[in-house]
This record gives sequence, C-alpha cells and structure tokens, in this order.
Amino acid sequence: MQTNDNTRGILFIMTGMAFFSIQDSLIKFIFEDIALFELYLGRTLIQATILISFFLITKKKFTLKTHYPFLTLLRVVCFFFGFAFFYVSLTFMSLAMVSALFFSCPFFMSMFAKFFLKEQIGIRRWSAIIVGFIGVLIVLNPTIEDFNFFKLAPVGCALCYACSMTITKYTSDKDNIYTQMTLLYIFATLASVLIFVVSGNGQFNNFSDPTLQFIFREWFTNPMVSWPYVFVMGVVASISFFCVFSAYSIASPSIISLFEYSYIIFAMIAGYILFESVPVPRTLIGATIIIAAGVYIYFRERVRNQMIATDTPNR
Repeated sequence: MQTNDNTRGILFIMTGMAFFSIQDSLIKFIFEDIALFELYLGRTLIQATILISFFLITKKKFTLKTHYPFLTLLRVVCFFFGFAFFYVSLTFMSLAMVSALFFSCPFFMSMFAKFFLKEQIGIRRWSAIIVGFIGVLIVLNPTIEDFNFFKLAPVGCALCYACSMTITKYTSDKDNIYTQMTLLYIFATLASVLIFVVSGNGQFNNFSDPTLQFIFREWFTNPMVSWPYVFVMGVVASISFFCVFSAYSIASPSIISLFEYSYIIFAMIAGYILFESVPVPRTLIGATIIIAAGVYIYFRERVRNQMIATDTPNR
C-alpha cells in the first residue's frame, strides 16, 4: 500500500465525516426516548465490542498499561464530558450550528499548545484565533438580557476535545492509539454505570425542559424504540473511526485534515433532509469565518512545523 495515497485518504476522511453526521442525526432523532448516559453507555459498549473483535481477528497486540496515568485519566475525563456536552447541544440546536461551534477546537488547541506544550504562537496565529472566536460569537449571537448558556455546550465540547487531543499529542510517544482508545472505552463504561447507579431511576428528573429531561430521565424506559438506534449509532461510529484512521494511515495529514471541515456540509445536508432545518445566514457567515481561521492556523502550523493536531484524531 502506498504511504501517501491522498486521493483515497480524502475519500476515507469525507466518508468518515459523512457517517459522523449520520450518528449525530440519530442522537438528535431519539433524544426524547433515551437518557443521555444510557445512550453513551450503549454506544460505548458496541464500539468496544467491535474494537475487541478487531483485535481478535487481526491478532493485534495492545496493552492497558499507560506511561502517563494522571494525564490519561484527565484525557478520558475530558473526552467523556466533552461529548456529553456535544450530545446535549444536539437537543436544542441545529446540526449546522453545533458543528460550526465544535470546530472552534483548533483555536483552543493552539492556546493549549502555547501554554502547556511551550510551542511558539506568533501574532498571525493569535490574530486567527481572535478572528475565529469572532466567528463563534456570530454563530451564538449572544444577548446580555436573554442568553441561553446551554448554547455554550458545543464550545465546551471543543474545549474538552482540544484538551484531550493536546494530551494525546504529549502521550502518544509511548502510548499507542489502541491503548488510548481502549482506556477511553473502559472509563466511559465505568462512568456511565456509576451514573446509572446514582441517578438511573430518574429521581432527579424534576424538569419540564427537554434538554434537562434528556440528562436526568430514567434509564431503559423505552429500549425497544431507542436501542436499535443506539446499535446503529455504535456501528456507524465504528465505521467513522475506521475511515478516519485509514485516512490518516495512508495519506498526508497536512492534506486530509482540512477535509474534516466537510462535516459541517454533511451536517447541514442531514439537518435539512431529516429535520427540514435550514441554516440562518448568521450561522453560515460564522461557520465560514471559523473554517477560514482554522485553515489558516493549520497552514501556519505547517510553515513552522508545529503540528498541534494528532495524526490519529478521536471522536
């Protein structure tokens, strides 16, 4: 196999982003019939089963031992709660808006790289970060009198994701991607089970707001309806991971990573087909600014040979 097959890599990465948009659409479709961490547990178990099957079939060796126990724990905590924020945001925001705000993560990655990895960030990249956050503000359209702080959920996801990926960059010299993924699944399973023990019978669900009900409702109230979707979601997510991992394995990261922004386009298409949701001009303008700033930051990293993003991103 060629080590730099960019054409196939682009096809893989765009396929992965398309499947991710399907997964997120399913979350938005079933959130009224399932609890947040019930969904998280189901998706994690299915993905873990597929990953274990992959290990058995390929006889690939891996270890649960990590050389960075504290950073690994911090990483999986950030990842777990980061995508809890993402799932919550899908209950009341359009797919286009959520995806646009999520792609603010390169701005946080650059900031973390400056303060924690001691990488040099010049005035040009700082300017791009500022412009990118202006795009975030345009999408959010905040008002002092009537601002819904839940709208910050995708930005919170981007912040947690950036923290997780910065740690991944630091620890990947000794911990391989399979070890990191396996530890993530183990933590997500244990954390979800703990949440079920504490609040799985819905005793804290005293809310009428659909988003808060999604977080606190009783588990397993409608499994015949919701769990087939969860199963499909786990399979779709695994296909997405396979496509992304394959893309970064066979092609140049400097080229294919830019095509991750195709997720925003697929999210807009899925939102229109499934929910008849058309992005407002403000969302389109803000998303364009965010993408432009993110692409500029990426090229500045290439010029300075400081790749902040890892070669095998997780989601």
